Amino acid sequence: MTPARRKPDILFLCVANSARSQMAEGLARKIFGDRATVRSAGSEPSHVSPYAIEAMRELGEDLTSYMSKSVASIDPTAVDVVITLCAEEVCPVFLGGARRLHWPVADPASTDPTLSHDARLLRFRTARDAIREKLEHFAATELP
Repeated sequence: MTPARRKPDILFLCVANSARSQMAEGLARKIFGDRATVRSAGSEPSHVSPYAIEAMRELGEDLTSYMSKSVASIDPTAVDVVITLCAEEVCPVFLGGARRLHWPVADPASTDPTLSHDARLLRFRTARDAIREKLEHFAATELP
């Protein structure tokens, strides 16, 4: 009989832990189910973006109880896989022996005051859908 495998602990990282990593955590919980433990963090945690909450609500996922967390609060010995989602900015560093993957996804947040609500939401939907595609592939090829 084969010994039971421990489910992998997966950490999603970006800078503010406000959009990409939060959406990845929510999507991964749905896609992976009980096949993995998932969480997210950032190097400069702030708050979960209302646009991330809205974009995820469209898929039936509720991020309203999610909180931004610091990568410094994560025990590096407990993490098996770190997935960074930064694109144009410098990704947080995560110490430890975890396997590292990099999925560059453009930051959907913008300080451009000329962007309408719909234009901002479209940016978040685009990021969400890119992350979902990567997670579905990861689930099909990497998880037991």
